[in-house]
Formats: sequence, structure tokens, C-alpha cells
Amino acid sequence: MDSNLKKGNAAALLPIIVFLVVYLGCGILFEYVLKIPQGFYQTPAIVVFLIALAVACFQNPKLDFNSKLKVMAHGLADENILTMCLVFLAAGAFSGAISAAGGADSTVSLFLTFLPSQCAVAGLFLIACFVSLSMGTSVGTISALAPFAVSMSEATGFELVLCIAAVASGAMFGDNLSMISDTTIAAVRTQGCAMKDKFRMNFCIVLPAAIVTLIIFLALTWGGGGQVDVAPFSVWKVLPYLVVLIGALLGINVFLILMVGAVMSLVVGVATGAFAWTQIFAVMGTGVTSMYDITVISIIVSCIGALVKEHGGIEWLISFIRSQVKTQKGAQLGIGGLVAAIDVATANNTVAIVMAGSIAKEISDEYDIDPRRTASLLDIFASVMQGIIPFGAQLLYASAGTGVSAVKIVPYMFYCYLMAICAIVFILFFSHKSAH
Repeated sequence: MDSNLKKGNAAALLPIIVFLVVYLGCGILFEYVLKIPQGFYQTPAIVVFLIALAVACFQNPKLDFNSKLKVMAHGLADENILTMCLVFLAAGAFSGAISAAGGADSTVSLFLTFLPSQCAVAGLFLIACFVSLSMGTSVGTISALAPFAVSMSEATGFELVLCIAAVASGAMFGDNLSMISDTTIAAVRTQGCAMKDKFRMNFCIVLPAAIVTLIIFLALTWGGGGQVDVAPFSVWKVLPYLVVLIGALLGINVFLILMVGAVMSLVVGVATGAFAWTQIFAVMGTGVTSMYDITVISIIVSCIGALVKEHGGIEWLISFIRSQVKTQKGAQLGIGGLVAAIDVATANNTVAIVMAGSIAKEISDEYDIDPRRTASLLDIFASVMQGIIPFGAQLLYASAGTGVSAVKIVPYMFYCYLMAICAIVFILFFSHKSAH
């Protein structure tokens, strides 16, 4: 075993445990024990993350505080963290501009003109699947569709948490499968297989989960929504949204397409009299400032993850899970558990795959596991966990963009749970040979 693995330290995971206990514990206490309305909103996630960061800073006495600052700065320098923060700000500008121009409401009216209201939530899931598959980013997909989900909920009467969960579930579909997704690229590079081969195997595993998720959303909303009075829509107000969605489907860079959408929304808003030209910076600023919390949280989470890794938390997870591997099926379950555990520790599925990749490669070579299979399992289990942790960027943004508590979205992330079930069934009942 690698000497680094012997330096693992389970105590390094304490900040994550503190966050989960305080955040979930207070939410459950306030809402279900003390019966405080909207109890989960009484404990801002950013405050609990600061408490967890303080715990992380007090650990590892071998490093002084200045050294820990350098560790955190190194964690912040990660390309994925910077990209994520910039996507939040670009999405905020687009969201503020299109909302002020009335684009989200018009787009919903257009959508409901051609689709029965009973299919609205299932339709949101499908749209998010296609957009995320083309964009390759779950955060970008949620950023683009969150205003749409809010307006859809208001128009149809379906619960907002259900609408945003449909968007977030569909976003995780593409995050896992898209050929331009960071997770896909990381998985195939660490396992040495072709991207198209990984896509085929991965798609076969998760397709049943997507179909069942669609059926669940249809079942939950069938007969609901009633007779919806569809307001007139303006093609011009819909145009920025269509450009963003079509651009996403074509695989255009997420920053570029969101900024083009924002500029178009400003032009349409001024031209249609939705707001004066003197307000163009104000409406964008409103959207950008709404992203401050999620951006700061992303920075704090990356700092916690860097300190946890430096103190040996990741090494302990790797060592523990590897020690449990005994058979080929056990090895595959171990790989899934490893990347899922690291994702909980880092709140970043791409980083989790990169960290687990080399160990997963060693395990797959030792137990003669098809690299396509290993790459698919790495990507799937990382995406499963990333989609259901309430402190992951996806649910935090879904919460920030709609005002729904991230914890309340978790139970409705049907696709992620089904994806995990499909992967486990694949491991247990489909032999190595049948995978070829």
C-alpha cells in the first residue's frame, strides 16, 4: 500500500460532520420539534460553513495559521472552483436581466401553450437533461433554468421544490454523461479508456433511471395544475431564452451563452418598455448580488476541503475503503463508495474523481475490471452524491435561485437515487463479461 495512505486521519473529517450535525440538526429541531415555520431557513448555511471552517482551522497543530492560509489559497486556486464562481456571477447577470424583461414568464406561457400543464414538471426534467448534456455543466444548467422553474411553478400551481428538483435532476443527467463534462473527462483520463466507449456503457446504466424519473414526475403531477390560464407571450421576450437553450444544445461555452442571453434580455427589456435604459446595470446588478452567498459558500467549502485533505481526511477514506475490497464485485462497490465519500468531503464531483482515479485504476487492474466500467462507476457515484448533498454547488444554487431550502430539495432528487440503484444492480447482476 502507498505510504501516503498510512498517514490518513479520520479526525480530519470532523469539520464535515460538524456541518451536517449543526445544519441538519438545527433545521430538524426548529421545523419539526419546535414547529417554527420555515425552520430550515433559520440556520443560514453560510454561518454553519464558517463554523465548520473554524473547526478545520483549529485542527492539525503541525501547521501554523499562516501555513493553513496557504493551504486554503491553494485549494481556491483550483480551476473548477474559479470556473464555478464565475458561472454563478454570469448566471446572476442573465437571471436578473431576463427576469426584469419578463422573459421567464413569457417562456413559460409559450411552453404551456403547446404542452399540457400536467406534463410541465416532467417537461422541465427533459429540458434540463438535454441542456446539461449539451452544456456539460450541471451548475450552468440550473443557472439557466432556475428562473424558468420559478415561473413554471407560479403558472401551474405545482410546488416550487418539485419544479426546481426536476431541473436539478435533469442537470445531473448531463453532468454525468456529457462528453464535454469535467467529470466525464476526468473519469476517462484517469482510467485510460475512450470517451465514446465510456458514454455507451454509462448511458446503458443510467437510462432506466432517467425513464423511471420521468414517470415519477408525471405520476406526481398528473391531474394537478388544473386549468391554467396561459398568459399571452411575447416572442421577443422569449428570444433570449431560446438563444441560451439552443446555444447550450449546440455546446457553446457557458459563459459566452449566458452573457449573450443577458445582453439580449437588456435590449428586449428596454425595447418593450419593461425597464428604462438607465436601469440596465441595476437589473443585472440585482441578479449578480443574489449570487453573493452561493459564491462565498463555494469559496468556504473549497477551503474546508483543502484543509481536510491536508490533514489526512481523504487519505483515510481511500485507505479504509481499499482495505474492505475482497472480490471483483466488492472492488466495484468499493470504487463507488470511495468516490462518493471523497465527494462528500470535497463537495466537488470532478475533484472527487481526480482524487479517487489513481486508486480506482489500481483496484480495477488488480481485479481485472473493464476500464470503461470503472470510469462509468466513478462518474455515476460522484454525480449521485453531488446531487444529494445539501452543501453541494448544485443544490445550493438551486436554493439561492429559487428561495427553496437545499435540504428540502434533497428528497425530490429521484434521478440521483435511481442512478445509484441502477449502478448497484449493474455491479451485482451484470457480469464482467456481459459488459464487453
